[in-house]
Amino acid sequence: MAKHTLFSWQAIDARGDFIAGSQLSDNSLGVMQTLMDAGCSPVRIKAGKTYRPGEWQWQQKIMLIRQLATLLKAGMTLSQGLTLLADGHPHPGWQALLLDIQVKVEQGEPFSQVLNRWPEIFPPLFPALMHVGEVTGQLDECCFQLATQQERQQQLQKKVVKALRYPLFILAVALAVTIGMLVFVLPEFVSIYAVFDTPLPAFTAAVMTLSVMLQSSIAPLTVGVVIAGWFWRSQRKKRINWQRNEQRLLLRVPLISRLYRGSQLSQIFTTLTLTQRAGLTLLQSLEAVEQTLSHCLWREAIVQLQQHIAAGKPLHQALVQHQLFTPLCHQLIKVGEEAGSLDVLLARLAQWHEDQTHELADSLAATLEPLMMVVIGLIVGILVVAMYLPIFGLGDALG
Repeated sequence: MAKHTLFSWQAIDARGDFIAGSQLSDNSLGVMQTLMDAGCSPVRIKAGKTYRPGEWQWQQKIMLIRQLATLLKAGMTLSQGLTLLADGHPHPGWQALLLDIQVKVEQGEPFSQVLNRWPEIFPPLFPALMHVGEVTGQLDECCFQLATQQERQQQLQKKVVKALRYPLFILAVALAVTIGMLVFVLPEFVSIYAVFDTPLPAFTAAVMTLSVMLQSSIAPLTVGVVIAGWFWRSQRKKRINWQRNEQRLLLRVPLISRLYRGSQLSQIFTTLTLTQRAGLTLLQSLEAVEQTLSHCLWREAIVQLQQHIAAGKPLHQALVQHQLFTPLCHQLIKVGEEAGSLDVLLARLAQWHEDQTHELADSLAATLEPLMMVVIGLIVGILVVAMYLPIFGLGDALG
């Protein structure tokens, strides 16, 4: 993925005045070429912070588009709005980016085309909707709808991720407590009981055997887990089959499958609703949806839908052939296509899946919290019983 460096520069313009500024670019040669094209003579170019794609946060993009919509509705031109946003932005990277966009817009380049220059910052949905806004003269409304859609989608994704991470975090804590007690606490108790030269109860002896095995293998086991995790993480990005199998596995896990499917369907139908209402064709809408999805299994399904639509088939018939989509999806879309109100039914599907996913995320957390507490309690209870059970036999040993 592309990285951009923020270069600060000093130059002399065509009138001989000394000027300074900053620009995002891949290298200093790009900055020099830009200055020379503008009739300036570069004096000094210094590299600053390098921005990776993940550093352009979604919250900042949503706020930017929403503020731009407000300024456009207030009667400002696009160039004036971009200048005002750049002047008031607290982050130097965004300031340089907005000023670069403003300069190109002022030179007559369409806003959507400028956004296309930054695909690692603005996903394809952004320039697609801006193009519709430019064609229809409703750029402010398209900006507002895009900001609203992105905000709702990000909130839903955060809630789903939080619901999925919670049980994993609790299990990790339970595992750490178990290993700590087996490796550090239980052996100390056993060494105390060894002074009395009495056999340990069978239950304690069994747990102690596990403790000894764990102590002897904890170092190689830890190294093995770290190496396996690193290998999986490094290879996962390269191997599409691994990603595809992971996503299929998520669709088979009880409770989690409904949460995962619901979040993906909500994103798909929300984007379809937005693009359809903006005036894109169904095929263009599906192309925009494909670019917004990060999971290859769902992207491939959308590509197949595009092929069906391009072949002249209605959307509801294409959905029937894909197991990723629920029966409700093709039933409601069939009604929408037959009634000529596809955007309305798409909006209902998006809202239904969003509400269901929110409800599932809440219920999953509420269900798993007491269950995880019971699991941790059982583990700790078993270890405590194993530690204190020999005490009951000390009376006989002392006698």
